Amino acid sequence: MTTGRLLVQIASYNTNLQGVRGLPQDLVDWLSPTFQVSKFLSKERRAPDIVAVGFQELLPLHLGLSGFSRSVIEDRNALILSQIEANAPNKERFSLIAKVVNAGVALLVYGKDESIARTVCDVHTAWTGSGPVYMGNKGAVGVRFRIPGDQGDIGETFTFVCAHLAAHLEKVAARLADYEHIVGSLLFPPVAPMESKSPATIYETSHLFFLGDLNFRLDVPPQHPLGLPNLDFARALDQESTREQLKDFDQLLVERRKGTVLQGLHEGDFWKFKCSYKYELDTLSPKRLPSWTDRVLYATHTDSPDFLDKSNITNVLYTSIPGYTTSDHKPIVCMLLLPAPAAPVVTSGGQVSKSRPPILRLPSTYAPAPDPRANLKRYMGRFFDRVIGICWYILVLLGAGSGAVGVFNFLVGIGAWTWWRAKDNSPIAV
Repeated sequence: MTTGRLLVQIASYNTNLQGVRGLPQDLVDWLSPTFQVSKFLSKERRAPDIVAVGFQELLPLHLGLSGFSRSVIEDRNALILSQIEANAPNKERFSLIAKVVNAGVALLVYGKDESIARTVCDVHTAWTGSGPVYMGNKGAVGVRFRIPGDQGDIGETFTFVCAHLAAHLEKVAARLADYEHIVGSLLFPPVAPMESKSPATIYETSHLFFLGDLNFRLDVPPQHPLGLPNLDFARALDQESTREQLKDFDQLLVERRKGTVLQGLHEGDFWKFKCSYKYELDTLSPKRLPSWTDRVLYATHTDSPDFLDKSNITNVLYTSIPGYTTSDHKPIVCMLLLPAPAAPVVTSGGQVSKSRPPILRLPSTYAPAPDPRANLKRYMGRFFDRVIGICWYILVLLGAGSGAVGVFNFLVGIGAWTWWRAKDNSPIAV
């Protein structure tokens, strides 16, 4: 593991079921801010060491549930990798560390060849659904890997989670339940197999990054001058001072302060960029209160669990990208400078300890544990995904691209077949 501070770029985008049409071929607007801002970190421009890109609503839902997301994720992988390397300031090369997709939620993680990709080990992926009967229309996917230390020590583990939680303003309790389910069922192999055979939660890691469309909304009281969806609200949000005043109505910030969700994680100043949802082309929709639904949170093992707003990770950049108009969301990007790796633990005999990597410290009131029925729930959800997705897919084919027309055509076909059978079986008059 490099002894310097690693630079991590995290990007997230809800593409609104657009499939391969959800991204332009030129991703410089999404990737270039990280490279531009990196010049402030050193005398020379610096590429990130790790790049994580998450998607929600990756493709039409019937295709995602049916399991037809492989071609889309392969297309995204090729495009993103080419764009990362094309915009690298010093022509750095990158490699895919891992990719994982479940229905419409996907995550791809890349490492710079010279510092990360050639040394990573213990790479694992995980997925879980949190929709009805644990279906994958909502849920999360994760990637975990370890980077060994330079002195032969075990090094540190990195965990990236991309999530899509329950929608709608009033569904706060559902979002909290989604997160609890994700923590209990998005599981990885044990951190220290010699000590415990129990699977590890997302929190048993040295560094945790949680990104995605978390769907928490601005819940402004009706009596507030900007409490109803209107054009004045959208105009007011052009001012950072107004956004900072409204941040206290952000459901995610409210719940984090209560300690009910994303416990132990930290976030940058999200109010410094415009809301990422909901847009009609390039204009905030007047029908709904705009919100910061798309977020990136993080923690490292040296963070104190007692301070919500303080982290040893430096948030260098946190913003949305306004130029993308194919979705009702705007993509977001975050750039994080991690603390230097911890010094290896040396035993009394002078040997470098290889037992287990450092893990996050959590509030004393929070003790996440694996759900013993996690696999049952995951595969039950996968079963319903396939059954409903394939039936839906057939109806879309019958409707020449429209599920509603497909249902109509199916019912007409059933009616015609029933009439024909009745006519065929009727007695012939003599």
